[in-house]
Amino acid sequence: MKNIIQNINKAFDHRIRLGIMSVLMVNESADFNMLKELLGVTDGNLASHTKALESENYISIEKQFIGKKPNTKYIATKDGKKAFKEHIEALEKLIQKS
Repeated sequence: MKNIIQNINKAFDHRIRLGIMSVLMVNESADFNMLKELLGVTDGNLASHTKALESENYISIEKQFIGKKPNTKYIATKDGKKAFKEHIEALEKLIQKS
């Protein structure tokens, strides 16, 4: 059984991280408010999970000002997209074996 789960990535174990990456896989980018609304999470929860994904180099974070308002934009990196695809493929293989 270990062989089946070896490609399941611990970085995506949490539902919020899974949600962040899912959104970023189908969108070029997403800003803080978009992710917060889509995932139904608090500011602190979203910030901690995006920070964890950034530390793995799975997402990049761009901060800017639009007018006088701060705006934080998230983008899945090439490594992040590859790792997430491998994670999803591993989950699909696990489901097929069941």
